[in-house]
Amino acid sequence: HILGYNLYPLLANHDHGQFEIHCFSSVPWPDALTAQFQGFADRWHNVAALSDADLADLIRKQRIDILVDPTLHLNGSRLLAFARKPAPIQVTFGGYPAGTGLGAIDYRLTDPYLDPPPASDADYVETSLRLAESFWCYDPQAMSMGLAGPVEPGPLPALKKGHVTFGCLNSFCKINAPTLEVWARILQATPRSELLLQAPAGAARQRVVDTLGKRGVLPTRLRFVPLLPRQAYLDLYHQIDLALDTLPYNGHTTTLDAMWMGVPVATLAGKTAVGRAGFSQLANLNLPDLAAQTTDQYIELAAKLAADLDRLAHLRGTLRQRMLESPLTDARRFAKNTESAYLRMWSHWCQKNDAPGQPGG
Repeated sequence: HILGYNLYPLLANHDHGQFEIHCFSSVPWPDALTAQFQGFADRWHNVAALSDADLADLIRKQRIDILVDPTLHLNGSRLLAFARKPAPIQVTFGGYPAGTGLGAIDYRLTDPYLDPPPASDADYVETSLRLAESFWCYDPQAMSMGLAGPVEPGPLPALKKGHVTFGCLNSFCKINAPTLEVWARILQATPRSELLLQAPAGAARQRVVDTLGKRGVLPTRLRFVPLLPRQAYLDLYHQIDLALDTLPYNGHTTTLDAMWMGVPVATLAGKTAVGRAGFSQLANLNLPDLAAQTTDQYIELAAKLAADLDRLAHLRGTLRQRMLESPLTDARRFAKNTESAYLRMWSHWCQKNDAPGQPGG
């Protein structure tokens, strides 16, 4: 699961002199990434066979000070263990930048771009604690695990094809009717352009054809690919000039993949954290102009970029280096920012409970 790759840079760079790291692994089928995580932990607990009640008891026995939930409501969540409040401080982080709705979880980690303070704070049961820069850290080494070799950005496809190819390789469940309506307007504004989507065969693809067809977009301008292994998936970015983000739930790691491959992503900054992921990542790359604030601006932005092949080519050649020089790939900085957040939680708890300021585990 992509969540494992998202957590990799944090676990690989923890300060073990200041923190003792316990991992409670609820993985029924361990793999190579599980083994990597086990090597990052001071204490490893295989809890896949434990009930939520037994898991909560084990956590109490280990005297955990800060318990982190990385899955929220994803499949396999152990939120019912958190509901039993086995640790004095409980925080959710990693699965996606939203909240659990569970009063037993004290904090959710976010960043200043996902949740501009203080307006969004009332949207969550948890207290929002903003990391200094980014909710994400993209670790190229982790993301390359299992690949046959390095995958480099290629030349801008439009220079050879003579037309721009838009693309979106996000999970198809994010491609809803409003998103397709907006994309249809973008295709209308850019004659001869094409759209490449990752979509399952059958009804899903037909829905795209029908929706865009009602807006005058011919099926010949649409291309579809199935869900592919990571190597082949990354190779697809060699066919895309400009990625289009989904609304209102943006791409997250997929957007980072695109930019790592030199493909800029046009996005629309939404009203919720999951819809501001593109803006957060672009802000950390010092490219906030690729994030529109209204639907009309989003359409205008995509059309303008599609007409500016010089800029697309420049971004293609510089995005990877820009990522390497940004907070988005600085794993040690990311881990330090996250640990600073943990210490702020602990300090607040100690003050509130008149307790000594040194964590116990």
